[in-house]
Amino acid sequence: MLALATGALAAHRLRTRATGGAIAIGMGAVVLLTALGEGARRWIAESFTALGSNVLVVMPGRTETRGGPPIVASTTRDLTLADCDALSRRMPGVRTVVPIVIGEAPVKHAGRTRPGLIVGSTAAFLEVRGAVVAAGASLPSVDATRGVRVCVIGRTVQRELFGEVSPLGRRVRIGRSAFRVVGILGPSGRSMMMNLDETVLVPVADAMAMFDRRGLFRILVQVSAASELASAERRAVELVSERHGGEEDFTVLTPGAIASSLEGIVGLVTAGLAGIAAISLAVAGIGVMNVMVVAVAERRAEIGLMKALGASNRQVLALFLAEAGILTCAGGLGGIAGGVALARLARALYPTIPFQAPWWSVEAALGVSLAVGVVFGIAPAMSASRVEPVAALRGRR
Repeated sequence: MLALATGALAAHRLRTRATGGAIAIGMGAVVLLTALGEGARRWIAESFTALGSNVLVVMPGRTETRGGPPIVASTTRDLTLADCDALSRRMPGVRTVVPIVIGEAPVKHAGRTRPGLIVGSTAAFLEVRGAVVAAGASLPSVDATRGVRVCVIGRTVQRELFGEVSPLGRRVRIGRSAFRVVGILGPSGRSMMMNLDETVLVPVADAMAMFDRRGLFRILVQVSAASELASAERRAVELVSERHGGEEDFTVLTPGAIASSLEGIVGLVTAGLAGIAAISLAVAGIGVMNVMVVAVAERRAEIGLMKALGASNRQVLALFLAEAGILTCAGGLGGIAGGVALARLARALYPTIPFQAPWWSVEAALGVSLAVGVVFGIAPAMSASRVEPVAALRGRR
């Protein structure tokens, strides 16, 4: 039976390749989009894992965790270093409070220049972030309102500006200001939506002066234990609201809430794109049905001869269903291979994002391709099984 079905498909190679190609495109799109969505979801989860389960993120502006990314907040009042001080002094169970200012500026040394992500913070930033200083020292533990013009640079910044020469004690120019390099960060990679390997860490007061900022980008509040996070969140809201005249014009979130919100958005986008891919797959299935209808019409005499020689209706039905199944499975396998290959290419181009097609999507795609063959091939196959042998051999319709 399979040999007959394969031979019939091989006899019409162009038609078989065109239809199989349509199935492959639909299957490949589904697998690729699943891989991209899964990779983005895992990347988001890993980006916020570094903060741990005992950290609150205080951000300016009131934003809900539903309906959009929590990073687009409408600011009515700045978060200040005084807010940081109040959180540090008046919140029970707080381990550390970290102010953050972020900006971009060119970083220069000895005629070499590269763009840099400048993070203004305190020495506690690396502890909360889970990063370490590989050589030299961290930022000095001084009053956050003081600028001391020193910096800690990431691995990529060190390599591109200094090469094999040790940067410790040397000066770099960040924007219009000169800073002395006191430390080199260990390999950290991307986390919390920033790549510390490409970052320059400076005291928060220096960053605010450099970028002419009065407010902070974020405040990180690390509590003693994850079990205290809910009570700490309520207390943080009360304290900052009190300082802001009773107005809750800020947002307090946990990394898990931020990640869940972003994952939900990624999931919706992925589902929408997968729906479009499913439509293309349905169109390809209609193409399979049309091909099978034409095949039945062209092979009426062959069907009549088979039935005259003793083939039953069930055998003829099975033959044409096998043809449709082989056609869609072959296209599905080709599409799956193409989708997996494109996902690997995306991972090679963007190694920080774990693009990878999950096994369940590959298995589901293969099952769907077989189902497409059965669903769209059943009507032509049933039509073939009902052919009257005498009428078919006489060339009647």
